[in-house]
Amino acid sequence: MKEKVILAYSGGLDTTAIIPWLKEHFDYEVVCCCIDCGQGNELDGLDERAKLSGASKLYIENIIDDFCDHYIIPCVQAGAVYENKYLLGTSMARPAIAKKLVEVARRENATAICHGATGKGNDQIRFELGIKALAPDLKIIAPWRMTDLWTMQSREDEIAYCQAHGIHLPFSADNSYSRDRNLWHISHEGLELEDPANEPDYDHLLVLGVTPQKAPDEAESLSLTFERGVPTALNGQPMKVSEIIEKLNALGGKHGIGIVDIVENRVVGMKSRGVYETPGGTILMEAHDALEELVLDRATMDVKKDLGNRFAQIVYEGKWFTPLREAVQAFVESTQKYVTGEVKLKLYKGNILKAGTTSPYSLYSESLASFTTGELYDHHDASGFITLFGLPLTVRAMKLAENGESCE
Repeated sequence: MKEKVILAYSGGLDTTAIIPWLKEHFDYEVVCCCIDCGQGNELDGLDERAKLSGASKLYIENIIDDFCDHYIIPCVQAGAVYENKYLLGTSMARPAIAKKLVEVARRENATAICHGATGKGNDQIRFELGIKALAPDLKIIAPWRMTDLWTMQSREDEIAYCQAHGIHLPFSADNSYSRDRNLWHISHEGLELEDPANEPDYDHLLVLGVTPQKAPDEAESLSLTFERGVPTALNGQPMKVSEIIEKLNALGGKHGIGIVDIVENRVVGMKSRGVYETPGGTILMEAHDALEELVLDRATMDVKKDLGNRFAQIVYEGKWFTPLREAVQAFVESTQKYVTGEVKLKLYKGNILKAGTTSPYSLYSESLASFTTGELYDHHDASGFITLFGLPLTVRAMKLAENGESCE
């Protein structure tokens, strides 16, 4: 009986070419596994395509709700944004995919898992760290790093290889963007984006929405309800997290929300330029931040921001299944106990405008914040506070003066 390999299968040209390649070079029985994280119609026709390419079986595993509840929400609660712009759409999907690949490998008694990530990217790290953490006994096959066996260097090469193996599929050698899509976002790399000096061709590039210039001339209002940091309703209507994100994607895309052009630092040491569309995620993060402004005290907010950045780095580097991620997430979850309330927003030409935030746990006191004197605050108390708060500055200035120097 042949050994089995589980192939992380997208249905694209790369993973289609990998099927006969695995059979030719390793004599494996190839079981394809496509993980549905919300790719939409990209999954149409995959079963026939996988079988025509030589796979013995195709699993299509829907993990949309698991992805939303156990990967997206922790990142939203943490305020995890990599290098101030990237909302981790691909990064947080990879551990969820790796976990499911391992489950299918166990179900099939497979001895290996294969992925089509390149040797220059982040995804090879994310997939393999997840697999190593969950199933250290499984072999990992990464064709793009096996340059002695994987000799294909272009789409033309891959198409020719497939045709030579009797696989005639509707793939074109035309250049196109390299994309990754799930419910949270879609990423774009390649073509004119490879040169940071070039402006993105948004008319050709965008999938989930339009540019702000093409957005409606009228603003659109919405409200989001949260309980303990988790969105539970949109415009007063209770929904699952996945449903809320799906509807926010439509609203955000319509109004040109969440388009990011970034040159980021990859884990492997190089810079890469890409464009991300995250319309619904951008709205959700903004609403969550607005609610936290009301309910978190200053000291907690300071530490949480630092750990949010750390959480983003952990996720970006593929270290989801680590004690550090668990520990940081535990801190974040403890801060969400009172992140409950409603956030009203307006969407207008790429902008998200606040339209009012309320919470039963709000720390905002109108009597304290106003210019009138409230019962809890005596203006005279500020004098003593400033004297003590500024004491180090006063002492330093005195010492400098004693030595004939001044603070500049």
